[in-house]
Amino acid sequence: MIAFPSPAKAAARPVLAASIAVFRDGRALLATRTKPPADQLWSLPGGKVEPGETLEQAALRELREEVGVTARLIGFNRHVEIFGRDAAGLVTHHFVVASFVGEWLAGEPSTGPEAGAVMWADPLRLGGLATTRELGEVLRRASAILHDARNRP
Repeated sequence: MIAFPSPAKAAARPVLAASIAVFRDGRALLATRTKPPADQLWSLPGGKVEPGETLEQAALRELREEVGVTARLIGFNRHVEIFGRDAAGLVTHHFVVASFVGEWLAGEPSTGPEAGAVMWADPLRLGGLATTRELGEVLRRASAILHDARNRP
């Protein structure tokens, strides 16, 4: 999960992060965040890119650290920007998240300090789940990318 800075601190610049939509048996791995401002919302595992780490490495590392799962990367999906502003209009956080698509290899998802709950969900039917902004669209595109990758000659 992406750890957001305290709302009391204004963001000096955008923070680069990575996430991954991991699929297993047609379902996507989701986890709830444990910290504000997106606590209790379902999202993809992900977090900040560390110095010297590629976006792909960051997505796979965050997946292992947050939910104990390993995957192989299929490809890049899209980027998502996450903003927050205080009452005065100052930016409290700004993340640019590079979102990837992957296939499950090993590990059963588990909860931890950053993942309050985990589940395998139908990526096209999130129903009444409380999710982070754009999760539905990210999962629709990720499903299409996975489908295309599996159907290549």
